[in-house]
Amino acid sequence: MLPDRFGHFDGFGGRFVPETLIYALDELEQEYKKAKKDASFIRDLNYYLREYAGRPTPLFFAKKLSQRLGMKVYLKREDLLHTGAHKINNTIGQGLLCLRMKKPRVIAETGAGQHGVATATVAALFGLKCDVYMGKEDISRQSLNVYRMKLLGAQVIPVRSGSKTLKDAMTEALRDWVTNVRQTHYVIGTVAGPHPYPELVRDFQSVIGREAKKQILEKEGRLPDCLVACVGGGSNAMGLFHSFFNDKKVKFIGVEAGGKGLKLGEHAATLVTGSIGVLHGAKSNLLEDKYGQVSLTHSISAGLDYPGVGPEHAYYKKIGRAAYVAVSDKEALEGFRLLSEEEGIIPALESAHAVSYLAKLGKRLKKNSIVIVCVSGRGDKDMGIVTKKLKI
Repeated sequence: MLPDRFGHFDGFGGRFVPETLIYALDELEQEYKKAKKDASFIRDLNYYLREYAGRPTPLFFAKKLSQRLGMKVYLKREDLLHTGAHKINNTIGQGLLCLRMKKPRVIAETGAGQHGVATATVAALFGLKCDVYMGKEDISRQSLNVYRMKLLGAQVIPVRSGSKTLKDAMTEALRDWVTNVRQTHYVIGTVAGPHPYPELVRDFQSVIGREAKKQILEKEGRLPDCLVACVGGGSNAMGLFHSFFNDKKVKFIGVEAGGKGLKLGEHAATLVTGSIGVLHGAKSNLLEDKYGQVSLTHSISAGLDYPGVGPEHAYYKKIGRAAYVAVSDKEALEGFRLLSEEEGIIPALESAHAVSYLAKLGKRLKKNSIVIVCVSGRGDKDMGIVTKKLKI
């Protein structure tokens, strides 16, 4: 199973970082390899996932939504986890690695704030100092999560460069890490960045797919026809997809942010429209202009507002294992309303992109096809945005 020992997914991934970070990346890789074989680490990880985060999460049959769309829709309820999203799966794992490496400080980047909250939560739990980089634009549209991070004891550092969103927050976090590498662990929140992060984050998030596979076999006696998840950097999608990789009859669909339309600068649909390049330490698909400069992006959902994507997703696209589509801001709002009205579940705007695509998918699938959708987070954080955009 990829990546290879250099962190390559058939040409994607790898390490493109300053020499200063090679030591820290090597240290992290070696510690993770040891931890995976350490029964005490696995025991601690499973304990915190179960007793603290709230795993396993339910696989809920959305009866009304299924009747409306003409297929069997199951929702993987990551929104029910502590902190309100799937991000806690990864931060618990990386927090435990940080303790093993005896580093007293963690840093993180965040867009929608869910990864920042999850990192701040684990830092409080394990007694670590925590600084979170967040774009000024995202601070404005995700003020609730900013308050939550501060309440948990983290310092939220505004990033005012570039588009003032997730890309720029990640850039500043990497600059911090270069300066403070001996005492600091960078908790990257998605399956992007330099090796070993794409593999490491994927492995921590793969609990989503392992549970979903077991649950759907118990409920239906067979595997699903299709898996659907939103994709920004791509951690919730990869977490769902990974355990089904060898089940070739199960289709994967990643739903990206189509924003205002597919004109460069107005969306974040990296795999739908992007090209191959290097961003934040790894080779993957990204959005860039004709001069090779990383493009500005837009999405109503801060968590999808990123011009790159994890290298394993780029690999999935290359080999045809997954299909990637784009959903506009307007369609995402329709998905937000749809799940709320039909099932009484208010999703994050990121997850609403995946929900929205179900209507199009239903026209292509046979009746009673089984679809699993990852509801990666809950929508509390997005109420300020939605109340301005959605008339009720």
